[in-house]
Amino acid sequence: MAEVLGRLGDGPGERRVAVGLSGGVDSSLTAALLVAAGWQVEGLTLWLMSGKGSCCAEGLVDAAGICDQLGVPHHVVDSRARFQEQIVDFLVEGYGDGLTPLPCSRCNRAVKFGPMLAWAEAERGIGRLATGHYARLRHDGRHQLLRGLDSHKDQSYFLYDLPQSVLGRLVFPLGELTKEATRAEAARLGLRTAAKPESQDLCLADHHGSMRAFLDAYLAPRQGEIVLVDGTVLGQHDGIEHFTIGQRKGLGVAWSEPLHVVRLDGAMNQVVVAPRREATRQSCVVGAINWVSIAPPSEPIEVEVQVRYRSLPERALLTPLPETAADHAAGRPHRARLDFAEPQFSVAPGQAAVAYGGEVLLGGGLIQADA
Repeated sequence: MAEVLGRLGDGPGERRVAVGLSGGVDSSLTAALLVAAGWQVEGLTLWLMSGKGSCCAEGLVDAAGICDQLGVPHHVVDSRARFQEQIVDFLVEGYGDGLTPLPCSRCNRAVKFGPMLAWAEAERGIGRLATGHYARLRHDGRHQLLRGLDSHKDQSYFLYDLPQSVLGRLVFPLGELTKEATRAEAARLGLRTAAKPESQDLCLADHHGSMRAFLDAYLAPRQGEIVLVDGTVLGQHDGIEHFTIGQRKGLGVAWSEPLHVVRLDGAMNQVVVAPRREATRQSCVVGAINWVSIAPPSEPIEVEVQVRYRSLPERALLTPLPETAADHAAGRPHRARLDFAEPQFSVAPGQAAVAYGGEVLLGGGLIQADA
């Protein structure tokens, strides 16, 4: 821990920082380490939803308690309207269209990092933001994003969409710690959140009790067919939003061999299933790419890519593609084709494909369609 404090004390830049506090142990220790390293810390918590869960009443109380314990100011910003528009409405529309949207990276860009920095600068004159993410930064002409050293906790995948203007103002004190070290140090310091259980990966599932409960609160049941790739009808479903690409269990249909979901057809309201050998993809197209640690490539490059947060990095050839009119209109022109060295299972449109070169996150975007 002395090395972490040393790096925090020796780094360049101002020593005033807003710490994004969720009320969990990671952000709590982030604030405590910065205070110990001599930074002038102010806690900042976004009010995203009303009710239970780490982003709601419980999280607000714990965040305020940590600030009181550390003797630093605490601010709460009402971000419920922004969260509803940018995340809840986005998810409901995506699931209704047969996508498997990834809200966390979108939330980091549209709801959390940029808006928190803007609020801290406008209201408190603070130009830097720290969070409890397990990721690292390197500033060498371009701001580079690196994996956290704890491979089991690395959260760089969810940060791929942050722009250079934000990355240059961030501090990640936990990037070289393991989760076990974080809890141990929080306990040693007597932080009230030291033993607090982990929340679910998705705060909306945490808030509603499950992802199904969240979707049922916003989408009316819409019965449709479960079909084979050739159109053979095997059964019925009560909403394509309740299925994910690659899913095998809980399909509610019988066949001569195990079946997996291979496509969700929003237009036809169908869940398309097939045996596992037909559920892999050799390639996919990725759009709205944010190039992080390198400039946009003009030629094909070899990368290691993750198509889901929990998936292992796989070798692939990334080939830049011309932008479409829709890409240009959206201001997110970078597209590419990924050709995997080995066929990949459970490649889901709407999820992020994030490219790495070793520990360095090169860039990432959203899976659009099969190539």
